[in-house]
Amino acid sequence: MVFKKNILSKILSNGLKADFSLVLDDDSFLAALYIDGRFIPGPPLPVPLDPANEEVTHWMGNRPSVGLTTEEAKKIIKVVQLENSVLEHRKLLS
Repeated sequence: MVFKKNILSKILSNGLKADFSLVLDDDSFLAALYIDGRFIPGPPLPVPLDPANEEVTHWMGNRPSVGLTTEEAKKIIKVVQLENSVLEHRKLLS
């Protein structure tokens, strides 16, 4: 994984800092979760929470997982999709 940029940071209820970063893995971009600088394996994009509550609608990570609002999840997904579309465009041009 190659780090490109930080998409979103938030302070969790336990006081730890969660960073959602854009990383290049193989031939595509994905979102990676870091808690206090330590990589947390999990899904490459926010996953809808079932059932969702009023504030938390998505999650990322696996032990611990971090809850996300709709706006936070949309921001992460949008950045990852945009970077992947640029990669696809560059492949078509070469």
